[in-house]
Amino acid sequence: MNKLVYMLFGLLMGPLSSFCQEKTLTADELFVKARTVAFDQKNYAEAIQISKQALQQAPDYTDIRIFLGRLYTWSDQTDSARSVFEQLHRSHVQDEDFYLAYASFVYWNDQPAQAIELIDQGLSFHPTSQDLLLLKAKVAYSNNAYASAEQSVNQLLQLNPKHAEARALAKNIQEYTAKNAIGLNYNFVHFDKQFDHDWHIVALSYKRATPLGSVIFRTNYANKFAENGVQFEVEAYPRLSKMFYLYVAGGYSNNVGIFPKYRTGVSLYANLPHSFEGEIGYRQLYFTDNIWMYTASIGKYYQNFWFNLKTYLTPSQQNISQSYAGTVRYYTKGANDYLGFIIGTGLSPEENRNNLLEISNYKLKTFKVGAEYNFSINRTNLFSISSTYYNQEFRLGEKGNQIDVTLGYIKTF
Repeated sequence: MNKLVYMLFGLLMGPLSSFCQEKTLTADELFVKARTVAFDQKNYAEAIQISKQALQQAPDYTDIRIFLGRLYTWSDQTDSARSVFEQLHRSHVQDEDFYLAYASFVYWNDQPAQAIELIDQGLSFHPTSQDLLLLKAKVAYSNNAYASAEQSVNQLLQLNPKHAEARALAKNIQEYTAKNAIGLNYNFVHFDKQFDHDWHIVALSYKRATPLGSVIFRTNYANKFAENGVQFEVEAYPRLSKMFYLYVAGGYSNNVGIFPKYRTGVSLYANLPHSFEGEIGYRQLYFTDNIWMYTASIGKYYQNFWFNLKTYLTPSQQNISQSYAGTVRYYTKGANDYLGFIIGTGLSPEENRNNLLEISNYKLKTFKVGAEYNFSINRTNLFSISSTYYNQEFRLGEKGNQIDVTLGYIKTF
């Protein structure tokens, strides 16, 4: 009988004991509990109640009030969130997290101008805040204020060159900041066995940034096999959304053999979360028959680095020719200042040496390794130099060496 009494007493006292323990938690402990419930359990309703309980003990606890505003934001309780943030604003709170939370709230509720105003207020108190600078760049970019977005992201990269998300954003912004660009490119190719004459390819291009994306017009002149040829190309990068954009290209030449008669290409690119990016598409070359190549790539920004893996798959009657390349870039400053390295196997239609791609029943073996250096002067003068070594099997059982050297200059205005 005594055992039964003790058991009943324990069952009754257990919840009461937990309740008393809950009541004795400090505001700091309740704040920790609210964050755990919100982040680990995604139970925003319970986290709101715990935060309110903490504020009953410490009404002036600014961090908890800011967190409560965030919880209301995540719960789509717009009026409650606005009330919390406006009350904090009237109290002249200067916390960095407050300006981040409040500016994010108004930005997500389609008020970019007010978001920028709040961010600027926050930056007046915290001028080196990387989070505020990144948020300002994102808001300005989404509102098509590309010059402001570029200024903010460049300021952030000066503070922290290893900021991967800022570097990925800088790449997207630069497509819109320079309305015009004129480029000149020279490519020299030397073969030790495959061909008797060196190749010389010169490209002159004009790029125009439009509200829909960039358009590039390019004229290529080549001297191959001691013969001359000209090719005309158009490339466009239409924006489908802030996440997706296209690469669309076409080219024509009346000098078949020096260039393909026609070339086309389409790729869908995606700016993915966590500083990833992806691509899937095709390339087509027409000499006397069509050659179809399918491509896919995945890229990742990490601190100062950009990593990319890319493949081309070219089906034929007997097999699928395969090309793989890995690229690493180390950024020294902005989006146009980096040192890059590439290593790969197989044939790629992006390279001038492969304007004479031959797809046979035998998979010819190719190895390549190269480096490039890009740098800018006064932001409007972009220079590039690259060199690539190839060891290519150009016929069954026969290999030759090849050296490519490319010099480039682009003037933006």
